[in-house]
Amino acid sequence: MDKIVISLGGSVLVPDEGDAKYLRKLAWLLIEMSKEFQIYIVCGGGRIARYYISTGRELDFRKEELDNLGIAVTRLNATMLLLALGDDAMPAMPRSEEEAARLIEDGGIIVMGGTTTGHTTDAVAARVAELIKAKRIVNATSVDAAYSADPKEFPDARRYASMTLKQLYDLVDKGVHEAGPSTVFDRLGAEIALRAGIPIYIINGRDLDEMENAIIGKDIKGTIVKG
Repeated sequence: MDKIVISLGGSVLVPDEGDAKYLRKLAWLLIEMSKEFQIYIVCGGGRIARYYISTGRELDFRKEELDNLGIAVTRLNATMLLLALGDDAMPAMPRSEEEAARLIEDGGIIVMGGTTTGHTTDAVAARVAELIKAKRIVNATSVDAAYSADPKEFPDARRYASMTLKQLYDLVDKGVHEAGPSTVFDRLGAEIALRAGIPIYIINGRDLDEMENAIIGKDIKGTIVKG
């Protein structure tokens, strides 16, 4: 059974736009897909995490403390998805990439949040994918593809239908940047995927037809990153 890792952005999971309806449909899709694939899901923090981190920054919390706030929110989001999946999810939530890799059980969906301070959930998803030798990573985000810059801020940004893993790494390897594609994929995650040679399908996570096609490995409207 092929293994698929989904990096599910918090901005997709709980944007406060019909979240319960989306979660119900997402859970149904994931349960159906788990009959054919071993699915691992890493949930992001989204706007709720950004709120806590922003408030903590105003309170002069240390960086590690801010990271821990974000990790806590990712695990809260993961808990909601885990509960929505019911008995089709593994009841234990991994707290590390290595723990996730040990929870291999055909048909059981593994759901988790962040793990380590300084690592985004994209990086966690890529590391899990590397450890389990995943067939691909599905990056379910709030944009519909990879762009040369954040399309919400730069409407004329170039949209990519496909690219290589090296091109993705070069795209996000810009350090601290204003115009770079910060919502596409994390730099460390891209580096891990590049060294492991794991394809990434970048999709609009709220488009469940796209989600299904990405999990299966069909053509998508988003960006296929491989090679």
